[in-house]
Order: sequence, then C-alpha cells, then structure tokens
Amino acid sequence: MRKPSFYKSFLNSLHGVVWMLKSERNFQLEIFGLLLNAFLIVFLKLNATDTALILIVSFAVLSLEILNTAVEKICDVVQPDFDGRIKIIKDISAGAVLLMSFAAVCVGILVYWKYLF
Repeated sequence: MRKPSFYKSFLNSLHGVVWMLKSERNFQLEIFGLLLNAFLIVFLKLNATDTALILIVSFAVLSLEILNTAVEKICDVVQPDFDGRIKIIKDISAGAVLLMSFAAVCVGILVYWKYLF
C-alpha cells in the first residue's frame, strides 16, 4: 500500500480535528479554554516563555483528549457491550486527560499569578 501524499495526510488530520470539534463536548470546552488563554496572552502581554508554556499545556490537553476519544472509539468497536475490562481501559485513558488538565491549571496559576497580582 502506497503512503498518501503529505497534502492528503494533512487533510485527513484536519478532518479528524474538525470531527472532534463537531462531535466531542469536552474537546469543545477545551478549545474554549485555548481561546480564553489566547485572549489572556494578548491582553496581559505575556512574554515568550510564558506564552510557550501556556500554549504547550493547552495543546497537550487537546492532544490527549483526541487520544482518549480514539481509545474509546476503538474499545467500542472491539466490545460494543458493557465489559468491566473495557471500562478500566476507558477510565485510564480519561485519567490521562484529567491529569494533564490538572497540570495545565497549575501552570496557568503559576504563569498568570505574576501578571494579575
């Protein structure tokens, strides 16, 4: 099987992000968080290092949400009915997003604190 062109691969990736935006409520909330951070970066005039930290953790949360959704979709294909083992897999995947979200909030507090107080 031939690899798709870079252009086609990019479009496939973009389609995945658009699907997430249309279909996943948590992803929509996390995009809102990214937009709020973008506003704060401009409004508070964050320096380059602080901006990079905020953007890295914001995109890390979004990326983990995408991976979490992929794991959940695969699990649903493998076992459409309830299975305790599948529940654990899904819970672990969601836990990764939760931990990264917690880390993002901690970074946000540390970064924004000096600009607000």
